[in-house]
Amino acid sequence: IHFINKKMPGGLPKKTARALLDIEDAAYVPIIRDPVRTNSETEAVFYFPGCGSERLFSQVGLATQAMLWHAGVQTVLPPGYLCCGYPQRGAGQFDKAEKIITDNRVLFHRVANTLNYLDIRTVVVSCGTCYDQLQGYKFEDIFPGCRIIDIHEYLLEKGIRLDGKGAYLYHDPCHSPMKLQDPMKTVKALVGGETPEQVLESKRCCGESGTLGITRPDISTQIRFRKEEELRRDETALRESGGPAAGENLKILTSCPSCLQGLSRYGNDLQSGLLEADYIVVEMARRILGEQWLEQYVAKANTGGIERVLV
Repeated sequence: IHFINKKMPGGLPKKTARALLDIEDAAYVPIIRDPVRTNSETEAVFYFPGCGSERLFSQVGLATQAMLWHAGVQTVLPPGYLCCGYPQRGAGQFDKAEKIITDNRVLFHRVANTLNYLDIRTVVVSCGTCYDQLQGYKFEDIFPGCRIIDIHEYLLEKGIRLDGKGAYLYHDPCHSPMKLQDPMKTVKALVGGETPEQVLESKRCCGESGTLGITRPDISTQIRFRKEEELRRDETALRESGGPAAGENLKILTSCPSCLQGLSRYGNDLQSGLLEADYIVVEMARRILGEQWLEQYVAKANTGGIERVLV
């Protein structure tokens, strides 16, 4: 009862990001790039999507790829589906976690040797949990001189941000992937446009807490009562700041797949209107690339935009 007393998110993509791009074969490293705007000398990044951005909410992984394509860089993906190992470590399965980490690091060294001509200096993530785990992978030994950065901070570095007016709530995850400065500063710069004062932070844990919402839904339910109170206060503040009028839907953004699932459960809990949960990078793709961004990106990538290199 506790697990389903608030709706799980629906309307998810029917296929994973890799299935849509036909890059599920673990024997090949996919390199995704715009054949018109890039060549082998163009900046390359290694993007580790993780389970949440690749299997659970594959629109997040696709939006990240689409925005990297838009930024004009080459995107190298790991061969096949990979987990960073954090969920196993968090559940106390330390042997299992160590095996995953070791296997991944060996695989990444092989990828680095195969693609040594690309000179990868940046590892991009779209999940704070993956970020925390990958920090222990010693990527600077795999891709010499590289750094790990969240996709949103990377886009801000590239000067890619929304124009026009925008009114959003932002839920900063417990495992926040934004490490370079205060996350709200980054979020306001990315989506605030002409009205950064209408981007407000929504505090308190959403209750999903990684896998807590699945393993202990009874505890999650108690956490959600407090978040509901906070969201109603946030709604009042956002509407009073010149945001959406009473009765109109509010949009809450986040940067964590688990929080996206958790926030999706509060859709009907506002005083008026619905609460729509989404990822920052997905909202940016929608506003910058258009409503049909996903279909258009998949079509472009599948038309000569993917190079498959045998590991």
